Amino acid sequence: MKAKTSLFIRDGLIKTMKGQEFIGSILVEGTQIKALGENLVAPEGAEIIEAHGKLILPGFIDAHCHVGLGEEIYQNEGDDLNEMTDPVTPELRAIDGINPEDEGLRDARLGGVTVVFSTPGSGNVIGGTGVVLKTVGKVVDKMIVREPAGLKVAFGENPKMVYGGEQKKMPMTRMATAALLRQALVDAETYLEKLEQGIEDPEKVPERDLGMESLIRVIKREIPLRAHAHRADDIMTAIRIAKEFNVDLVIEHCTEGHKIAEEIAEYGYPAVVGPSLVNRAKVELKDKSFETPHVLTQAGVKVAIITDHPVTPIEQLSLCAALVARAGMDEEEALKAITINPAEILGVDHRLGSLEVGKDADIVIWSEHPFVLKSRPETVIINGKVITD
Repeated sequence: MKAKTSLFIRDGLIKTMKGQEFIGSILVEGTQIKALGENLVAPEGAEIIEAHGKLILPGFIDAHCHVGLGEEIYQNEGDDLNEMTDPVTPELRAIDGINPEDEGLRDARLGGVTVVFSTPGSGNVIGGTGVVLKTVGKVVDKMIVREPAGLKVAFGENPKMVYGGEQKKMPMTRMATAALLRQALVDAETYLEKLEQGIEDPEKVPERDLGMESLIRVIKREIPLRAHAHRADDIMTAIRIAKEFNVDLVIEHCTEGHKIAEEIAEYGYPAVVGPSLVNRAKVELKDKSFETPHVLTQAGVKVAIITDHPVTPIEQLSLCAALVARAGMDEEEALKAITINPAEILGVDHRLGSLEVGKDADIVIWSEHPFVLKSRPETVIINGKVITD
């Protein structure tokens, strides 16, 4: 068996994102953090990285983007965001559309983003399942952290525009969007009942349906609905349906979340907020604000800050968090919103989001605090390996 390689990061300011901050060192063995502390000694033969005067953070996590699916350079060849031929496509899987050679993945690494949740777009009422993956690798299957990690659904302008506006078919209204989603969930409940009946009576086993298989993962609360919702009323519709079917929910974008922060907090659903570093490209964005994450956090909502790449370039995730801090959010909370919070929202905090023994060695050494404009990632480590772009 090949011996694990050791990497020793020495004498830096470590922020664990679990409430600890100290001058110390980190020992990495293989792909995991083996030890960290103030008085660690480098083992013989370890590769040494001097971090004196530098800040050491866990890799950043973008909890909602389209890296690998929506390639910036290729307007058609690299656009795999939406299968806009049917408003209900739960059988689609982001993993089948992601290009590991997308320039966006390299840009992510250059910005200290080591993990992303890449998801189908919001053209469909149900768009398919998204995947949590590392931002380095040649084969997407080897980059995966969690798959599937959520089922994308969309409310508001987008499905109305695609189908009611361009194709002149359902959904033309917000009512129809909600109805299509409800019907799909009802069908999934029926499908699950037949599967359970088939355990006792094989003749009752339904014909295999890939879309239903994705939906029953939601019904069984194995994965959440990831609900694209900008406007306050659309957010509440997403919540209404999630409560009706007793399923888990992540509110995506949540642009008008500040208007109903207390109501969102009451139901306990998290929000991934953004992109805020954009213009008001459509009506739903008229009240966008960098203050929204702070208002939601103050109300008790768990928040992650997102880029929605390529809408906002993914390497600017730290800038988005810095602008949220400037708008009122506590600096530590803003850092949590791109580290431990998204890890918890994505269900991967047992491996990612903080610097702790046993977690993945996804570590970034910064020249200064990442919210300082001139700061930059000096060393990016993913899976225990120094990335050289």
